[in-house]
Amino acid sequence: MGYGSYSASDWSKLKQSRNLTATRSVQEVFKKKSCDPKYDPRYIGTRECFDSEDHPHSTPIVVGLDVTGSMGYLAVKVASEALNDLIMKLYSTGTVEDPALMCAAYGDYADGSPLQVTQFESDIRIAEQLLDLYFENRGSGDVVPTCLWEFLSRHTNIDAINKRNQKGFVFTIGDDAEIRKDRVSETIKRVIGDDIPNASVNDLLKEVQQKFHVFHIMIGLDGNPDILHGHKIVIQKSEIDMIPDIIIGTIRLQNGESLETILNECDTLKAPMLENMLRQLTLSNTGGTLRL
Repeated sequence: MGYGSYSASDWSKLKQSRNLTATRSVQEVFKKKSCDPKYDPRYIGTRECFDSEDHPHSTPIVVGLDVTGSMGYLAVKVASEALNDLIMKLYSTGTVEDPALMCAAYGDYADGSPLQVTQFESDIRIAEQLLDLYFENRGSGDVVPTCLWEFLSRHTNIDAINKRNQKGFVFTIGDDAEIRKDRVSETIKRVIGDDIPNASVNDLLKEVQQKFHVFHIMIGLDGNPDILHGHKIVIQKSEIDMIPDIIIGTIRLQNGESLETILNECDTLKAPMLENMLRQLTLSNTGGTLRL
């Protein structure tokens, strides 16, 4: 996947046709009443992110949203504004070559559809497929980004890794303090269909990190201090407008750019907030360990 190019005019048409605004309810934006099988990992063999004539150096970027009941405002914000802002800034800044985005929705381990994943795309289908996801709107227990990690490590075929040994990027975003740690193997089997005896959260994280740089943006509180230490940024609900800048700044840091360079190119009003956010990271790059 990943053919074609993203344009502001395509986004404008989609936004108008779907009447997308940050003031609409989650039910008005995400209208599906059940999970479409084409996004259900139980029926997906492999998601591909291949180079093409249009995009010869594809870079996979995954944005995973917590879609439990408390996170409706985030999903609406991303669908109506933040996703478009992120894509346009990726292209305008040249942060990575040929970005190809996948959107994912993960929820409570007891949900009927705890994980949904779109294709890797480089055009308006990124937003179209996000809007096609099912917002289950439950949330009575621990969330399972671990299922997304397992899917990405075992069910993706990526030219960036295969041809260039370059990792993709995963950003999960949510406000749940706890990642489901119990019955991990049982959960993976039910959600994806894979048998992984004695699976643990740390093992799944190490595995996906062979193909992706993995980060989490935590909204409102800090939980799981031992999970993704140095790869987690805690922000407040009032700061969610910063998510596109956080993602781009994190990618640039991971790719070896200096914090000073990134902040100098940032909007003057946003720079102090972005600095405080990025200084929460401890990243490893080709120059060794970068502590901000």
